[in-house]
Amino acid sequence: MRNLKKKASSRPVIGVSSFELHLLPGRMAICRLDPSQEPPAWAGSGVLSSVTRTPAEMTVVCPEENVPAGITCNKNWLGLRIAADLDFSETGILSSLVAPLAAERVPVYLLSTYSMDLILVKEEDLSRAVLALSEAGHRVCLP
Repeated sequence: MRNLKKKASSRPVIGVSSFELHLLPGRMAICRLDPSQEPPAWAGSGVLSSVTRTPAEMTVVCPEENVPAGITCNKNWLGLRIAADLDFSETGILSSLVAPLAAERVPVYLLSTYSMDLILVKEEDLSRAVLALSEAGHRVCLP
């Protein structure tokens, strides 16, 4: 039988780091659209917008005020942006932020761009989210 030893990973583990988060202005909506249509013009403007398409649906995240009547969407989300330039080799970033929120039963919606991660929380859960993140060693900057 071969001796199977685990090699130490050279990748950094971020699970114990603390982060500063900034609240984005305005409320966000998470919308569900038909995947066969083109992304609507209203989907691409504002402080934050994201369009994700799969064979089953197209999801648009954008400012609430952009969403026309009759669109299937979930409203009253607030965005918390991690104030750090993140590298693809870093691990554990989101788990260090989401774990304290999960422990307090705060629902989240996650978005990532090339260089940053965002956590959306419901407006009514913001104070619980700030408290949970602060107690976990993170800093949330509110306007």
